[in-house]
Amino acid sequence: MLTEHAQELRESFVPHVVLGNGTVGLTQYTFYMILVWIIVALIVCLVAKRLTLIPTNKFLNTVEYGYQFVRNDIGEGVIGHGFKKHVPFLATLFFFILVANFVGLIPGAGAATGAISVTWALATISFVYFNYWGIKAHGGLGYIKSIAPSGLPAPMVPIIWIFEFISLVLRWLTLAVRLYGNMFAGHMVLGIFALATSIFINVGIQMASPIAAVSVGWFALLFIMYALECLVAFIQAYVFTVLSAVYVSLATSSH
Repeated sequence: MLTEHAQELRESFVPHVVLGNGTVGLTQYTFYMILVWIIVALIVCLVAKRLTLIPTNKFLNTVEYGYQFVRNDIGEGVIGHGFKKHVPFLATLFFFILVANFVGLIPGAGAATGAISVTWALATISFVYFNYWGIKAHGGLGYIKSIAPSGLPAPMVPIIWIFEFISLVLRWLTLAVRLYGNMFAGHMVLGIFALATSIFINVGIQMASPIAAVSVGWFALLFIMYALECLVAFIQAYVFTVLSAVYVSLATSSH
């Protein structure tokens, strides 16, 4: 029985086609990514339509607070001068990842950010974005030169430039892997605790044994882990957005 449950848990993380056929179709991760995009678009349209000078609706208050948080704490706090033009991009990243993470916490749903392909796509968007603004700020050749800090001795410039260029490319990798690893690991832990809880309940019921009482402890741990994962869902959206803002700042500033 344990092997069967473990197999079911493993299969739940494997991409399966939910719309279409084996040749062309949407996996559960792509489906939830599109669903999250629709939810975020609806939230933006709803808030924009009902926005007032003094918000009285709790939902609107929450969304506006989230936007102000991204604008002031991430945009202005990290990028500084000229941050306003980057706020829409940062807010889009933050709310998309946040909603995707929370949708993944709904029992039976899948986290789009639990798929490396989705986090790679988000990382690619961020990578292209901050390099675009770097080129726009310095010019093509100027941006390439700015990868190495200014003021270095001439013989050291090529060596440092190579290391800095590798560091630049690794930002793309770390953005994708960090988000994917944390969300996938968190959902795996929740799955394991849920599996342990169900096993103890089933064994206790079938054997009419007090062992079922152990499931109460596992359920308590599951509840704690679920609450912790809600916090992680917010933190990962924040970290991804902050890092993107840091990279924009580094790309556009004069070294």
